[in-house]
Amino acid sequence: MDKMISVEVVYGLPEQQELLSLQVVEGTTVQEAIEQSGVLEEFPEIDLCSNKVGIFGKLTRLSQVLREKDRVEIYRPLIADPKEVRKKRAAAGKRMKKGGGEAQHA
Repeated sequence: MDKMISVEVVYGLPEQQELLSLQVVEGTTVQEAIEQSGVLEEFPEIDLCSNKVGIFGKLTRLSQVLREKDRVEIYRPLIADPKEVRKKRAAAGKRMKKGGGEAQHA
């Protein structure tokens, strides 16, 4: 009899998060666990060819073999580049500081 291990598969949208706990055969890969979890049927927008995956926040390959209590995470593509957002925020802050105060009347 094959040894079973417990793993979780998680996927989140802004309005909904899904955490699926499942038992898989020892030696199961990230991709196999995702497929067995049923998350692909529930969220058809997931494309394992383009969505990145990780284990506990660390990027990994679909072929990575899972260990007991691993949490497989499926990541959504970023809507905005975080570097660009920071640049825009910094530029807006500099403009505010230059002329941001009200004129002092004596």
